[in-house]
Amino acid sequence: MSSIAAFVDGPLWYFSLTVFVVGVLWRLIGLVAMRGKNDISRPRGSALGGGVHSVLSRFVPVAGVQSRIQVRTVASYLFHIGLFLILIFAAPHIEFYKTHLLGFGWAAMPRWLFVLVSAISFLGLIVLWLHRIMYPVTRSVTSAADHIASGLVFWVMLTGCMALGESSEFLRVLHLLMAELLLLYFPFSSLMHAFYWHVSRAYTGAHYGRRGVKV
Repeated sequence: MSSIAAFVDGPLWYFSLTVFVVGVLWRLIGLVAMRGKNDISRPRGSALGGGVHSVLSRFVPVAGVQSRIQVRTVASYLFHIGLFLILIFAAPHIEFYKTHLLGFGWAAMPRWLFVLVSAISFLGLIVLWLHRIMYPVTRSVTSAADHIASGLVFWVMLTGCMALGESSEFLRVLHLLMAELLLLYFPFSSLMHAFYWHVSRAYTGAHYGRRGVKV
């Protein structure tokens, strides 16, 4: 077990982190390189204003579809906000960042809050996955790769909760292994929306904003 733990803590961690960073940067560079020809038409509005409006306004669904996606919207916020809080403010994560990445830490959330946030985030993730498989439209656009991504996130969160007691070296190593697999998969999956969503919104808003179309 000690040799496996050493491999997961050392070479595999640095390899997965390198793949994640290089992969994400490569995808982002590729996105920038895909820009089309300059628009030489006469502007009828503000591209900047349209881009900013699109990024900010889409945090709340438009009125015409809000009632149909209300559950998915709430679940999405519960999952993403909860996951963000866990990644940034969970005490074991802060200690890991201090030891392996940054060399410093910050104040952590109390244990009871971690448990509560984890439960809420789990609920959001499960509801989102159920929505994917139960509704015909989302089911038709969901690929096996999307299910793998959801599964990896689920197992990372589950093993993290199991390892919270910090009494089992096996659970700690298992959690880190799941996180490393997620890092390896991330740049090649739909999880890249974590880096794409604001770019996509801004580009769409700027495109139509320049033409004087409100979206």
